[in-house]
Amino acid sequence: MPIYCGKQLDGMREACALARDILLETAAEIQPGVTTGKVDEFAAELIRKSGCRSAFLGYQQKGGTAFPGNVCISVNDEIVHGIGGSRVIQPGDIIKLDVGIISEGWVGDNALTVPVGDVAPETQRLLQVTEESLHIAISYAREGVMLGDLCASVNRHVSKHGFSVVREFVGHGVGKKLHEPPQIPNYRPETNRPRLKAGMILAIEPMVNLGVAGIKLLDDEWTVVTADGKVSAHFEHTVLITSGEPEILTWRERTMSGNAII
Repeated sequence: MPIYCGKQLDGMREACALARDILLETAAEIQPGVTTGKVDEFAAELIRKSGCRSAFLGYQQKGGTAFPGNVCISVNDEIVHGIGGSRVIQPGDIIKLDVGIISEGWVGDNALTVPVGDVAPETQRLLQVTEESLHIAISYAREGVMLGDLCASVNRHVSKHGFSVVREFVGHGVGKKLHEPPQIPNYRPETNRPRLKAGMILAIEPMVNLGVAGIKLLDDEWTVVTADGKVSAHFEHTVLITSGEPEILTWRERTMSGNAII
């Protein structure tokens, strides 16, 4: 598992700061009446102006279809990997926005869920609990802690509130590549290992469903939706393990509160 240090960390800090800024600026463009395709185009222009490139555009797993979007835009029951298009954003929607960029060979990756105007109280609570679970997991991101304990903390918090974590998609290490070891499920894996070490960089990303944990894959071969059609939330930070406090490389002062990003 990669261990990063010195100037490598400077590169990651810069990439993650760019990813954070692009995420927040794009999130501010999410409004009723705007298509998800326009949101994707806006993010693409920000990425171009920032001198980096999308980590998602053209991403392809072996034998699969290349991802056609610049960012992932997933609406309501879409959990992750949604593709911008002609869909018009409506009041009461929730939009999962996931931004990954590559800058000077380093990857920055982060995500949040944007409520569009007033949302249902249970949806608002889902967003709050999901973001809380992310920060609880980050509190375990310390040298010497077993990764399994970090993972288990997400499911413990989510289950306490009656929601379900997605099991088929997980967080991951990140650095020179978008997906590096270790995998980071949002539930306790079969083994607690590895023990976290300073220099590890983790993309921690709870994906939490209002209803059942089951999922379906749409015909576009990318968009993942909830099996029961209920809404889902997603938050993500890239975090550096240090000899002391965890360093959130994609730190944003704005958190989800009420019906807006503040």
